[in-house]
Amino acid sequence: MIEKIWYGKNKLYWLLIPFSLLYGLIAFVRRKLYQIGWLKSWKSPVPIMVIGNLSVGGNGKTPLVVALIEALKAKGLQVGVVSRGYGGKAQSYPLILDHYITTDQAGDEPVLIYQRTQVPIAVSPKRVEAVQALLNRYKLDVILTDDGLQHYALGRDIEVVVIDAKRLFGNGWWIPAGPMRERKNRLKSVDLIVLNGEGGNQIAQQYPTKTYTMQLTPLYAVNLLTQEKKALSSLTNICAIAGISHPQRFFDMLKQMNADLVKTEAFADHQHFTLSSLADIANKQQTLLMTEKDAVKCQQFALPNWWYLPIDAVIPAKAIEQIYSLLEDIKLNRE
Repeated sequence: MIEKIWYGKNKLYWLLIPFSLLYGLIAFVRRKLYQIGWLKSWKSPVPIMVIGNLSVGGNGKTPLVVALIEALKAKGLQVGVVSRGYGGKAQSYPLILDHYITTDQAGDEPVLIYQRTQVPIAVSPKRVEAVQALLNRYKLDVILTDDGLQHYALGRDIEVVVIDAKRLFGNGWWIPAGPMRERKNRLKSVDLIVLNGEGGNQIAQQYPTKTYTMQLTPLYAVNLLTQEKKALSSLTNICAIAGISHPQRFFDMLKQMNADLVKTEAFADHQHFTLSSLADIANKQQTLLMTEKDAVKCQQFALPNWWYLPIDAVIPAKAIEQIYSLLEDIKLNRE
């Protein structure tokens, strides 16, 4: 229902507009208080780059974070990551990830990023504490924050906004009438805009020097138990699941790849999975296929016919060069 209200033609959002106006007012006042210094932002001694959204979830932020980490590592930079760790519950914070930290403790996205990149990652609801924990243990050149565009308690040097080029901003209203955390005029002040997929021509025309398009490219399928890799075309009788913000994107991708798809089932974003909740979706003659974000939560109880499909974000080299140039400028200004 909420998807139809935010992105469809359902007019029920009019009933929620008073709450959205209140949300927007609070967000505006809060940001202004940080801007004028009444609320204090903590400034890190190393550059902070925020990768976030103007709208709620499902924009492709996590694949972009992974791609930026790998690109900056290739430039010779020591990269760290901080995250709120949504969906996780640790005994204490900040929590620094290692191979033994689970999604129950850290949340699915930080664990996914750690498994993909092996860079230092700290999780805390207070991102300032996560940054400080990393700096106390590692010598880093730049720290990326996974989400947190609206978390102004942490000062930032570079802001990158990810936008779903197909869905854009829905009806344009703040939460709860629409999907917006901030209005789209916030794009004026960010450093880079990354459009996920084709579309968003108006944004690209309005901000031509800082707008780039990324493509999400599916890789080989990976078995959760054995880590065996196979072409998607070799999997048969696929029952696909997705516990992400926009499950239909995953299912549409499988259809475009001509996967042997027999059933799809969508779950809530950050869904907690158990063996009993998934075991009956696919029988032994079928393949249960999931996203990588779901797979990191299911590895400890996976069955032999469970597979996941990793996704890579492909971004223009010019975008990386622009970010690297910004980091070099920040370094010079601090010396």
